[in-house]
Amino acid sequence: MTVQDICWLPVRERVAESCQLAMWWLPTQTFEAMKVVDAWGFRLITMKGFTWDKTYPKQTDKSAMGMGHLIRANREDCLFAVKGKRAPQQDASIIQHYTSPRHEHSRKPDCVREMLVRLLGNLPRIELFARKSSHGFDVWGNKCDSPTVSLSPARVTDVYS
Repeated sequence: MTVQDICWLPVRERVAESCQLAMWWLPTQTFEAMKVVDAWGFRLITMKGFTWDKTYPKQTDKSAMGMGHLIRANREDCLFAVKGKRAPQQDASIIQHYTSPRHEHSRKPDCVREMLVRLLGNLPRIELFARKSSHGFDVWGNKCDSPTVSLSPARVTDVYS
């Protein structure tokens, strides 16, 4: 999907009047991440909600080497944004940075879901672009074995393309 396709997903129309957004983004795509936040109707709280330092699956003491533009990347960030009123913090012990092995392409560590629940409490939640089903989360994604939500970009696709 293109960034524009992601912006056109009907997230703005489907979410509650007051809700939180935790969205993964790559440091090389800061402007694109902000376009999505804006298109979905959210206001940025921080670009650095969580920072995931990726290690190799079998060498967890060694930082994984990824792609990059100027330098090789080994971290991903999760921004926090809000629509309406922000939910009160439930657990003040959660820290920003954590280290965890990387998984197959685009799959995020389970500990992030657990930290979000600890941080915000037992609120309704959905994971978009999910790689797998996750207890307590509605999920949507073309790689997910059993999506619980249906989303499609709110646009007409040219059938001649």
